[in-house]
Amino acid sequence: MRLQHLHLLLALAQTGSLRASAQTLNVTQPALTKALKQLEDEFGTALVVRTPKGVRLAPAGELLAARAATVVREIERAREEVSWHIQHAQATVTVGVSPAAALMLAPRAIARFQSRWPQVRVRLVDALYPKVLQQLRSGELDLALGPLPASGLGPDLEVQALIDSPEVIAAREGHPLATCRHLADLGAASWVLTGPVHGPGDPVHLALEDRGLPPPRVTLECESFSTLLAVLPGMDAVALMPQRFFDSHGPRNGLVVLPIADPLPQTTIHLFRRTDGPLTLPTQRLKDSFEQEAKALRRARQA
Repeated sequence: MRLQHLHLLLALAQTGSLRASAQTLNVTQPALTKALKQLEDEFGTALVVRTPKGVRLAPAGELLAARAATVVREIERAREEVSWHIQHAQATVTVGVSPAAALMLAPRAIARFQSRWPQVRVRLVDALYPKVLQQLRSGELDLALGPLPASGLGPDLEVQALIDSPEVIAAREGHPLATCRHLADLGAASWVLTGPVHGPGDPVHLALEDRGLPPPRVTLECESFSTLLAVLPGMDAVALMPQRFFDSHGPRNGLVVLPIADPLPQTTIHLFRRTDGPLTLPTQRLKDSFEQEAKALRRARQA
């Protein structure tokens, strides 16, 4: 199997057409068809299904394409790293960051990193938990910063706890429950679930039932905290969110923190990476910078 075979499979998956794939790869359609047959002969099974509208990947083809995408990305990264060592050419490191990680760690860590590695472009991607781990596994991300999934991780990912992120309960200014001091006073509240179930924005983390209280009554679900900021100021609802996120965005959006005296949960921000190969040199140095920033924040809290 050659690298061109992997590009062929990915092109077919993207275009759904032999002709369009041939144009994308700058080869003739007969040559592409011949290469596809060689690949199918090598694996002993059909990799594509021909339909009146074109082609689509067969189940075996989908499995191979998923691996092919990772292989192609790794080869591209290898070329980039070799070029970096030879010419100090520009490299790119892509990091998935949760809202709390973006506020707590990213600004100073990236500034420190870029002062020493100005040629490296850092690309930050909003980490939609837990989809971010799928992106990390596929090679779309080099690193990820965010909460640990409730289901845990497999052996293909390495995880490292960096720093805790306290949570607060927020509501619009003037909300009837805005002055409540105890969770028991929120029995009639409408709650917003932000992100996925069991994620950082799920009020289930308050463990109300363990306190003998009714479970939170979720009346709205938001995919992201950005969406939450847009809708919460106009609603009689309450929501759980990272304290650092509230401090940066809450007051100017007409939100207040409920002065709850009961202990509230906190989310630990972790750093994730794949275990299937070494990090590129720029990626390792950016990882080091995130670790240094987390260490500095922990020391500041203890002071």
